Amino acid sequence: MSTLVVQIPPRLRLQGHSADAGDSEARAATEYRYALSPDGLVLGAQGQCAASLLPKASIVVAVLSDADVSWHRITLPKAPAARLQMALVGVLEEALLEDPESVHLAVAPMASVGQSTWIAATDRAWLAGELAYLEKAQVFVDRVVPASWPDDPPTGHFSETATAGGDAGGSANLSLSWAHPEGVVLISLKGTLGRSLLPNPLPENARFSATPGAAAAAEKWLGAPVAVMNDAQRLLLSARSLWNLRQFTLARKNRGSRALRDVWRQFLRPDWRPLRYGLVALVVVQLVGLNLWAASQRSMINSKRAAMGQVLRAAHPQIQGVLDAPLQMRRETDTLRAAAGRPGESDLEPLLSAAASAWPPDRPPVENLRYEPGRLTLSAQGWAPEQIAQFTDQLRPSGWQVESTNGLLTLSRTTAGLAP
Repeated sequence: MSTLVVQIPPRLRLQGHSADAGDSEARAATEYRYALSPDGLVLGAQGQCAASLLPKASIVVAVLSDADVSWHRITLPKAPAARLQMALVGVLEEALLEDPESVHLAVAPMASVGQSTWIAATDRAWLAGELAYLEKAQVFVDRVVPASWPDDPPTGHFSETATAGGDAGGSANLSLSWAHPEGVVLISLKGTLGRSLLPNPLPENARFSATPGAAAAAEKWLGAPVAVMNDAQRLLLSARSLWNLRQFTLARKNRGSRALRDVWRQFLRPDWRPLRYGLVALVVVQLVGLNLWAASQRSMINSKRAAMGQVLRAAHPQIQGVLDAPLQMRRETDTLRAAAGRPGESDLEPLLSAAASAWPPDRPPVENLRYEPGRLTLSAQGWAPEQIAQFTDQLRPSGWQVESTNGLLTLSRTTAGLAP
């Protein structure tokens, strides 16, 4: 799945800018460094542009600079998820340099209650403003990660600074981000203080990298070769971190179409490919099975229609074309029955015979009746409910149905002509 990694510009702390300042003109002029990868591993494209011009991708990861994240090691307190943030603030209240209410905290991945863990801290209003501005530009950030985090083996990254007055290519214009098991520190290499902050000797497994413009000066200062890594490559490397600072109040709210989009993106992940293949195969098998079953049913219906047509032609040879075999058979049979003088099921005689067979012995003969083809209506004035029920129950096994309405009994055949 394509991944877009965006560098959040460092937070302005000087020149009267507050942490949560929202200067719209300054934001509109801000350009974001980005790295685009087709799979999150290989760098596909890189550049720098306004937020509204950032390329689209399935996953968006925002990276915070080293200066915007501070690190604190604590024992993770036991607290419900809804109150964990307050518990962290209580533990770190004395260690934080700013008002605890203005600080956003994030717990290390796979942290366990009662165990020592790292807590990342950054300015809440500033980070919330940056995320809101990107969302306004239709860039929805899935994860926020630090550029560096406490890790082993230690890593150091040299980069050029904007400090004026230094010699071109000299170490005075360099800064070193040193991430080690005890934390992360951003060191200016101007003077001798920076070298004193590093362990001596350096750990054998330490890894160092540098931007292309800082590589020569970094190797001279370090006295050892360094790997060249441009900003886009470092962004992509940071995006592979397990950290995610979108926690607590800054956690993503998955609702509606956003939730559906997340489910769809999850479904498209490479590790779900076997499931996708299985679902496609299942759908194909179902479609093939349905088509085969439909073909079998059509063949069975056609054979039954052919058999009914043969029976109709055998019984009534005078019929040339078969359109509706059951209807034509009924009509021809009724014609022959009428010619022979025999009553049919819907004629008056069978209806009267059925009514007489169930007529209560204590009731006088019927006073009036009305006949319609297939329906016989009899007067039942003065009948008790028990007599009506008995009359109905006696006729039902023979396939007759009785309707009682306003002192009238209507006798007719059931739809199937059989008892229910």
